[in-house]
Amino acid sequence: MKLNNKITKAAICMALFAAVGCTSNFDEINTNPNGITPELREQDFNHIKGGFSPMFNNIQVLTPEWVYQLQQGLNCDIWSGYMATPTGFAGGINNTTYSLVDGWNGFIWDYAYPNVMFNAYDIANKSKGKYDQFYALSLILKVEGMHRLTDTFGPIIYSKFGTSDATIGYDSQEEVYNQMFAELDIAVAELTKRVDAGEASTFVTTDLSAYKGDYKAWVKFANTLRLRLAMRIVKVKPALAKTEAEKAVAQKFGVFTTNADLFKVVSPVYTNPIATISGSWLDIRMSADMESIMGGYEDPRLAIFFDTSTQFPGQFKGVRTGIDIAAKSDHQAFSGIGSVVRSKEIVLMTTAEAYFLRAEGALRGWNMGEDAESLYKKGITASFEQRGASGAAAYIADNVKLPKAYVDPNFPVNNAAPVNNVTVAWDPAATNEIKLQKIITQKWIAGFPEGQEAWSDYRRTGYPKLFPVIKNYSGNTITTEFGVRRINFVQSEKSTNSGGVATGIAKLNGPDTGGTRLWWDTTAPNF
Repeated sequence: MKLNNKITKAAICMALFAAVGCTSNFDEINTNPNGITPELREQDFNHIKGGFSPMFNNIQVLTPEWVYQLQQGLNCDIWSGYMATPTGFAGGINNTTYSLVDGWNGFIWDYAYPNVMFNAYDIANKSKGKYDQFYALSLILKVEGMHRLTDTFGPIIYSKFGTSDATIGYDSQEEVYNQMFAELDIAVAELTKRVDAGEASTFVTTDLSAYKGDYKAWVKFANTLRLRLAMRIVKVKPALAKTEAEKAVAQKFGVFTTNADLFKVVSPVYTNPIATISGSWLDIRMSADMESIMGGYEDPRLAIFFDTSTQFPGQFKGVRTGIDIAAKSDHQAFSGIGSVVRSKEIVLMTTAEAYFLRAEGALRGWNMGEDAESLYKKGITASFEQRGASGAAAYIADNVKLPKAYVDPNFPVNNAAPVNNVTVAWDPAATNEIKLQKIITQKWIAGFPEGQEAWSDYRRTGYPKLFPVIKNYSGNTITTEFGVRRINFVQSEKSTNSGGVATGIAKLNGPDTGGTRLWWDTTAPNF
């Protein structure tokens, strides 16, 4: 199949620019008769394996750090309520104050396609029907990488990627989700078959996760990813959500149940980019929401997630998002991000998340194997164990402590009363709404620092409740009450695929602004 010039040439150029530049005689350059022959490349599947590394390293961009900052750090990490910036970028009129910066947000799209989507496409062309174990693994990584994109923009290029059409049409988000569920079906069936046959993995040296090529572990990840996506659509397609969620839990290998199962990229070289952005550049700090919720609960994980303030020794001080920032020095000495990011492990899905997803499913009457209360408690316990924190039992039983008011000791105008008023302890007599708020609040804490998933949960459920911005420069396209719902389509697409963008807008069911809700993000009640 001929690749579309606009997307594919850009993808190849990004991969090869440093070595050869990007020219019109690409094919000639890459058919050197004295070079490595196709036969040599196919030894040990080397012609396939090379595409996996950029997929692993760009689901979240690991390097350079400034790209991660634009891909995720200055959007969903902040809109999730996890982090805040003390830096008044662009005079304080930027993503944090709802004036979406196209020059920043384009990196989300422009790194996903050449690194994740292109390599998934390339691996499929080389392996499908011949080396299907690689095809299956590429599908799982593709879904993990690209569901983040559709959960950011809504309609995206998915089924038509790689076509030779002059205009590349967008799939609606519903179409993307349906295809992702189908791709997970293929991957789970293929890898399960190989596990059942006792087949040795051919993915060991290529696997940059902690699974080291273990097919069974990859199936559990695919099942848990299915469970995540199923819960995302619960308000718009409740019957399908239930079917997919129960399928994930019932599959013979099931979903994550121990912390050995969680999905993380293990880099031999790169430390989590947040460590540099927070520790060296001082561009990201603890959020006021984290101070209010974790501080109010006296959460033992607080000292793992954050460092104490250098301005207020011994205290954890957060920054409120969407405030007037006169100078970076006003808040840069507040709490930075702690030891949780000072490693070469980037966790993209936790075992705690799997338990909280099942807890919500059980709350909705789905067959999740256990009741909501027990799964809720197991989710908290798994998070404590993952982070090496003690005191989980006392924390789970606490029915007194509540999130606390936020106090900005430098600028009292930023102070706020607590908004997320639930305790930790499970209350069997509480309404389903209160139980859901507890589940999502604890899921939010446990997922730190992965802001993409936390932002999606916040949009879907409204939990945990977060402090509203004080400054809103969106021009009335984004409400202060509900916050950013999506990112508008990127300039690179508007310049090179304007007809495709038009198909995306038509399927968006609203204007191309940050205030338009995605397909699964409805105003319907949670129950």
